[in-house]
Amino acid sequence: MSSDDKIRILIADDHFVVRIGLAAIINSQPDMIVVAEASDGTEAVESFSRHRPDITLIDIRMPEMNGIEATAEIRRIDEKARVIVLTTYDGDEDIYRALRAGARAYLLKDTFREELLKAIRNVQAGRKHIPAEVAARLAERTPGSELTAREMDVLGLIVKGLSNRDIAIALSIAEGTVKLHINNILSKLDVEDRTQATTLALQRGIIHFD
Repeated sequence: MSSDDKIRILIADDHFVVRIGLAAIINSQPDMIVVAEASDGTEAVESFSRHRPDITLIDIRMPEMNGIEATAEIRRIDEKARVIVLTTYDGDEDIYRALRAGARAYLLKDTFREELLKAIRNVQAGRKHIPAEVAARLAERTPGSELTAREMDVLGLIVKGLSNRDIAIALSIAEGTVKLHINNILSKLDVEDRTQATTLALQRGIIHFD
């Protein structure tokens, strides 16, 4: 098979060793070839524009621009772009956001080699590929639980341990408004206090705390 007939793949991951491993697996296949690599989300978008790969294999957590944002940007460049998310994050909110951004498959990094290759071929053929364990996590997501942009700001600061007063100062809003946002957050997440909200936000991938 000539290189022109192979599935052309862009790998975007900020870990060099991961990229090397994925490239070795992909390039060992007679019908696949890695045409470019990217170490952050911005580079992934630029590489997609330059190489126009058939498949973009992308991680969620990357510098400059995360994988979900990069996926959305790639899909804005080409609405037919085929993106596969490959990540360690299995939170239902991560999965939901990735698929909403246009990803055609969502895989975890402990996925077996055969599953990865099957996903690439399925997505190239125009099909989605959502493994059972990923679908199960997505099914746990409560409809209507999305937070507003401001509630996300507040939740992010709660996770960092800021008090209501400090949150109000950081966001230039009244402390009473902060309390209102917190009440809404607790209600949407179906938790009783800030500690539970923090734990759930991290578990589900609503907030990523480095």
